[in-house]
Amino acid sequence: MVLDAFSRRVIGWALDRNMEDELTLTALRMALAHRSIQPGLVHHSDRGSQYASTDYTDLLKSHGIDIGMSRKANPWDNAACESFMKTLKYEEVLRNEYRDLAEARASIREFLEKS
Repeated sequence: MVLDAFSRRVIGWALDRNMEDELTLTALRMALAHRSIQPGLVHHSDRGSQYASTDYTDLLKSHGIDIGMSRKANPWDNAACESFMKTLKYEEVLRNEYRDLAEARASIREFLEKS
């Protein structure tokens, strides 16, 4: 997911059965479609390989977005996103049993739109 630090709203997200690059690229493309890019915008993430991939960083750079990553082994650098993911997990995911991936996506979409 891509969380707008100013509004604290999710502006891009994707859900699938794996964590391949295309998943994060889908979330980033959604975020880019929802926001106009202003000079000085910084995209901050943890050090996951999907965020450090060439495809992901090239997409950020092609939109003039600066890249910032958490320090190694320091989850506090990404605390806002980690906190939101915990809320999503406890208030949505663990309270439901989804029949399939499509139902999970629909339910999580509804949760994110309310948040």
